[in-house]
Amino acid sequence: MGRDQAAEINATGVSVDVGDATVRYLLYGLLPSWFLPGLADWAMHRRTRIEETAGTKESLIHSLMMAEVGVPIALTLRYEVNPMLLAVQLSSTAAHEATALWDVRTAEHSGREVKPIEQHIHSFLESLPFGALASLMCLHADQVKSLLRGGGGDPDAWRLVPRRRPLSRVYLAGIAAAIGTCVLLPYGEELLRCRRAARRTRKKGS
Repeated sequence: MGRDQAAEINATGVSVDVGDATVRYLLYGLLPSWFLPGLADWAMHRRTRIEETAGTKESLIHSLMMAEVGVPIALTLRYEVNPMLLAVQLSSTAAHEATALWDVRTAEHSGREVKPIEQHIHSFLESLPFGALASLMCLHADQVKSLLRGGGGDPDAWRLVPRRRPLSRVYLAGIAAAIGTCVLLPYGEELLRCRRAARRTRKKGS
């Protein structure tokens, strides 16, 4: 058994490779679970008529948060986990948390009601980057140690290295389609709706 592998015996006596199980959880469990709550959050913004309160400002903050999550996801799907990628993931997770606080403060100051259900959706969405990052760090403990040492001795530590075993095109196409359907389209519609409302307000005031 390799250093990066661990095994456990479940109640039925079947041997389970924890590393493989964790990868499957990340690819087919945690990552897809981001889409529906994101769509539900958009629905809450629409229900509370974001375009009439915080408007374009809050919608742009939402777009920023999508980018803070989306960029490290895209990189992780295409490149090997190394100190460079871990640094991107750590900084993006920290930025996402700070932006999430800014988002709620903006909504409250605008007078938009952030209902309890929306707060719970936010809590779930905020936990996903931490869960993904923790799992990856457990899977790649050697790269975490390399990051803490500044990547010393590894010529590839601070560059993006394409995956040695690329993910299937079918999987990547499915993820891209889900991002387009559950993230880009609804939040693009939200931003467009807010901009139109802002233009109507300016015309009324002129």
